[in-house]
Amino acid sequence: MTSNHANKSRLTRLGEFTYRRRGLVLLAWILGLVIAFAASSKLAGDWSANYETPGSESEAALNRLDDRFPERRPYSVDVVWQAKDAGSKQVRERVDGFLASAQRLEGMTRGTTTETARISQDGTIGLARIPLNARSTEDVPIETGERLIHLAQKTDGHGLRIELGGFVIGNAEEGEVSSEMVGLMVAALVLVLTFGSLVAAGMPLATALFGLGISSALGGILAAVIDVPDWAPAVAAMIGIGVGIDYALLIVTRFRSALERGLDPQEAAAEAVTTAGRSVLVAGTTVVISMMGLFLMGLTYLYGVALAAIVGVLVVMAASVTLLPALLGFARTRVNSLRLPRVGRGRAGEGSARAIRWSRLIQRRPWAAAIAGTVILLVLASPVTGLRLAFPDAGNDAPETTTRQAYDLTAKGFGAGSAGPLVLVAHLEDRGDRSELARLAKEIAREDGVAHVEAPLVNRSGDTGVVTVVPTSAPQEAETAELLERLRDQVVPTSGLSADIGGTTASLTDQSKVTAQRLPLFIGGVVGLSFLLLVAAFRAPLVAVKAGLLNVLSIGAAYGIVAAVADGGFLGGLVGIDTATPVPPFIPVMMFAILFGLSMDYEVFLLSRIREEYLATGSTSGAVVEGLARTARVITAAAAIMVAVFAAFVLSGEVFTKLIGIGLAAAVLIDATVVRMVLVPAVMQLLGDRNWWLPRWLDRAMPQLELEAPAIGR
Repeated sequence: MTSNHANKSRLTRLGEFTYRRRGLVLLAWILGLVIAFAASSKLAGDWSANYETPGSESEAALNRLDDRFPERRPYSVDVVWQAKDAGSKQVRERVDGFLASAQRLEGMTRGTTTETARISQDGTIGLARIPLNARSTEDVPIETGERLIHLAQKTDGHGLRIELGGFVIGNAEEGEVSSEMVGLMVAALVLVLTFGSLVAAGMPLATALFGLGISSALGGILAAVIDVPDWAPAVAAMIGIGVGIDYALLIVTRFRSALERGLDPQEAAAEAVTTAGRSVLVAGTTVVISMMGLFLMGLTYLYGVALAAIVGVLVVMAASVTLLPALLGFARTRVNSLRLPRVGRGRAGEGSARAIRWSRLIQRRPWAAAIAGTVILLVLASPVTGLRLAFPDAGNDAPETTTRQAYDLTAKGFGAGSAGPLVLVAHLEDRGDRSELARLAKEIAREDGVAHVEAPLVNRSGDTGVVTVVPTSAPQEAETAELLERLRDQVVPTSGLSADIGGTTASLTDQSKVTAQRLPLFIGGVVGLSFLLLVAAFRAPLVAVKAGLLNVLSIGAAYGIVAAVADGGFLGGLVGIDTATPVPPFIPVMMFAILFGLSMDYEVFLLSRIREEYLATGSTSGAVVEGLARTARVITAAAAIMVAVFAAFVLSGEVFTKLIGIGLAAAVLIDATVVRMVLVPAVMQLLGDRNWWLPRWLDRAMPQLELEAPAIGR
């Protein structure tokens, strides 16, 4: 007995323990859920984030305004009105009434009237800006934006039209699309179709819900410690639901397979944790590594996103190898109960006959399959050459939104650049500097690409001056970025003033630049760490290299699809993107972090089974056939769940949310089909026994993860 116990792996002993002490384990998870929610109700912080780029000129400008000239912060609510005579006394009185009510709301500053407003040359459009009494738009309650929209609707009519712009209004207009609920509903359907049993289908859902509940509570506590954006919980939930159901799906499949081979329920649970549980731990660790890569970007708001997602993944990993075996202990052989007629027929341990035939077809023509699969990915990735990284502006909002209407009116009355002016902030030491600031404002007004320059403003202490520069081009246009660069590098330095250029447009441009510069470092760090993990797990460097390259190719194909959709036209029109829009630079970053980890899930699931079959038979070709056949159903089901969760984001009214959903859904679909079903078997067939080549020095250097442990029933 002692010798047998000593020969068991830690995961085997864990599986047996959680099965035997299932009541205690379930009670511990229930208590953990209750404690997490109780702690969150007392300790949870507010969602907040600093979207400035650390060390950038735009951040320096904002910091000086915040310290020395807070009433001129660059963030505001734009009030745009249209009337036959926008500057008439009657119209001004009505708009002033709206402005007075608006400025009493939380987060708004006072002092804005129509006296300081701009009126278009044709006299039909007016523009006033209410500065925020906050460092960022995140600090203004969403209720303020909702109330502003309501006030505008009350003032509207009788020849006066009022539209509102700014991030505060955009946040209030965002529709609530519960991608979590959509994903869970589709996941339930896929699980029932896969297992054919309501009990078996309920196991992964229960595990995912426990993980989601605890991780969401912990995310609230995390917000009390560091800045966490308000959209981070949705990202963490999306990832947690996807991987939680995927991991539980794999373990339940192995449990049912072991029962069918004649093992008793305890042995079946131990085998499921020993084999599938190892895959879960390795796959989950790759997701954690990918999310940790976000720290390499140097953007503080991504830190909270990364940590929230990491917490979610760690919780569902723990639930998969502890809570799930306990639930299986309660179900035992009844795991296949409540079967639906003619659904999910076939034994869990059997390989798919179609997958076997497909795998052998690929093995007969490995070169043709490898070339065809690579060509498909390269063709899909080709639009990425036209990918334009920049932040969309309100001109990309849905036509019916007030932010889009305000943008269109502003562009019509004052030029497209009025929607995102540049803000020059100068440090003034004496009256001579004031004169130099006035001269600089006149010089900037003569620059190409400048539509309007407002008269310089100086704070009460006289040490800070502000000049607002309105470009001729829209905030997202390349011409605006070129103007910003020219002013910073050539015009301002010749003035002799110490000045920085900020504002929303400059801030977003700075972030785009930094993101593009750090993206190679981020990708290299994630791929490198994942390579080391896979080598340690599979003891096969070539397999690890293949996995990394194929994942990068599939993500590149997803980037290409995003670029094609963002270009508008027919593909964009299918999801409500009618005009060409730039892709926010954080989207490729988030996509890579999420997709590289999730793609590795499928890679680990498949390679674990192939490795297991190879150790049992010694035949690489046969192991690939069996591994592909035995995982085809579970990978297809897992991919369908992931695609459903991600595709739900397309329902959002926000352009960048649509693009994230499209990119993630497309990448998972590509990965589960072209990569796993074509390229992996083809490349492994071409490599043959070289798949498992491992230099002795590397074998000694790498830790033993025992991923290759055979199933208990072998």
